[in-house]
Amino acid sequence: MKLFSIVFTILLISMAKQALAQSYDTEVVSAELYSDTIQRTGKLDYKRTLSLAFKSSGYLTLLSVDEGEQFKKGQLLASLDITELEQQKNSLNAQLTQAKRELKRISQLMDKNLASERDMDTASTQLEIIQADYQVAVYNLKKAQIYAPFTGVVLSRNTELGELQNPGQEALKIAKLEWVIKVALTGQEVSDVKLNQKVSVSLSHIGPIQGVISKIPAMASTSSNLFIIEVLLPKTNITAGMIAGQLASVSIASESNKFVYRLPIAALVAIDDTGKAIVIAQSHNNAVFEQHSFEVFQLDNNYVYLKANRDDQPLKIITKGWQNYSVAGN
Repeated sequence: MKLFSIVFTILLISMAKQALAQSYDTEVVSAELYSDTIQRTGKLDYKRTLSLAFKSSGYLTLLSVDEGEQFKKGQLLASLDITELEQQKNSLNAQLTQAKRELKRISQLMDKNLASERDMDTASTQLEIIQADYQVAVYNLKKAQIYAPFTGVVLSRNTELGELQNPGQEALKIAKLEWVIKVALTGQEVSDVKLNQKVSVSLSHIGPIQGVISKIPAMASTSSNLFIIEVLLPKTNITAGMIAGQLASVSIASESNKFVYRLPIAALVAIDDTGKAIVIAQSHNNAVFEQHSFEVFQLDNNYVYLKANRDDQPLKIITKGWQNYSVAGN
């Protein structure tokens, strides 16, 4: 009786081992176009910023905006004391009138053979020089005032009333009231997105909104080796709480023309020394499960994507319990 009990126990253990050895799940996978959703955190920024400066030197007499204030396109933002520039323009205008009279006088003398071609050339050249100087004076007078090139907001003010301005010295830094989210992508990811592609963006004070990819750089950033794309946000009246540098969640649906086998991550047995994925699979012309190696296209927390071609045959893969199949194979 005791011997029977021992034999029965051994038989049960053997049967349990066999059942465990045959416990695995399979799935037939076909080659499909790779698609994924890129989840990133980006930073809110202005689409366009501009530094404003005067072309001429002079004392600042008008400053109609301060930091943080908004303005309209065409609004006068700042102006220099233009007294000196006005006098210079008036002086050149008088010289221009005189040069025109002189040219007319020389022309009349030419008709009477009382002046030479050389006199005529000299008068014409002098008129052209004064005309050019007058046009420069008019231009400098115009540039002594700064008008808003677009509707926007003042980011910084770097001058005070009465302060002497030098040519090219930044007086104001402004931004257009258009917002973008700057997002860093890898080289593989940036190849899967395109201009004007719709993107889902979530901001803490607004909630989910839809943007479009407005910029894809041709080169990666030298500091991070990542590609910084821009997602343009739609115009919104909700501007309170929107601050440059604010974090935003971005979701980008990416597609490519690459075919892959998409396997659950549990189906991955190992990665060999050459970087290929090892899985247990049954090919279409073989009834036996064997180890197969595939080049890895992409890997995430849920799936491993193996490189494939459009016409590749479906594979039957052990997706779970491949360890048990190895026991059965032995």
